Amino acid sequence: MLAFALRRVLTLLPLLLLVSVVFFAMLRLGRGDPALDYLRLSQIPPTEAALALVRQQLGLDRSLPAQYLSWLADAVRLDFGTSWATQRPVLEDILQALPATLQLAGAAMALVLLLGLPLGLLAALYRDRWPDHLTRALAFLGVSLPNFWLGFLLVLLFSVQLGWLPAMGREGPASLILPAIATATVSLCVTLRLMRASVLGVLGERHLVFARARGLPERGVIARHVLPNALIPPLTTLGLHLGELLGGAMVVEMVFAWPGLGRYALLAIGNRDFPALQGFVLAMTAVFVLCNLLVDLAYAWLDPRIRLGAKAA
Repeated sequence: MLAFALRRVLTLLPLLLLVSVVFFAMLRLGRGDPALDYLRLSQIPPTEAALALVRQQLGLDRSLPAQYLSWLADAVRLDFGTSWATQRPVLEDILQALPATLQLAGAAMALVLLLGLPLGLLAALYRDRWPDHLTRALAFLGVSLPNFWLGFLLVLLFSVQLGWLPAMGREGPASLILPAIATATVSLCVTLRLMRASVLGVLGERHLVFARARGLPERGVIARHVLPNALIPPLTTLGLHLGELLGGAMVVEMVFAWPGLGRYALLAIGNRDFPALQGFVLAMTAVFVLCNLLVDLAYAWLDPRIRLGAKAA
């Protein structure tokens, strides 16, 4: 297990290198003049002398490979440059915004696990009865709602009409409720449907008949034989769900003025803030890889066949 984890961590380095190369080239080969964007954000008149000076200071007068190698040498030392919009180091901005995004994604993931898995189990155990029909209808409705539109509806109902919860900002636990619900809804509904299908597949297996024939109570059969096997398919998608939560949180953070990485990235896109965008993409790539590593380890822990296959190999 430790060797598997180390191999996956080592794959992070070439992946980050590849992502940095592709994204660096995409930014530089796009339309527009980065020097002009820098002057606009700095509120400096774009004269010919100012443009020439900025191109020299930012290294834009050099070839694209030389620019990338210079940036990479600094990035290895965790120096991702200075944001053109905030005039602060990009790493400092990312570390300042990352806790808010992780808090939002963590709360949304908690909702997915605490509601999606039990509701999926309930729908499967009461197949073709009213709990099944109700949860399936709610899941269909939840998947059909865009998270930003759901966010506006939640603000309209709970903040404007009822006045129960704050509409914007990150001021306390209450301000986390609405953005977490808006972020988690789609993933929660997908997990519910997947858990239902997985449980139904396990309920049809033969070993459950023998377990009941031995006199095991129904709760014991479900807890010991149904759940461990039914959890494997939903667990394998948790890494994808986390990516959806982090990606979906970008728009939700703008709706709720949540000071996280998604809002930081969208503002950087609007400002064409190249250093901020490059740092954001690398940070998100690292988070995705590490989260998928944790999912793979949990998958191997739940399914002994994976561990046996690793030992045999």
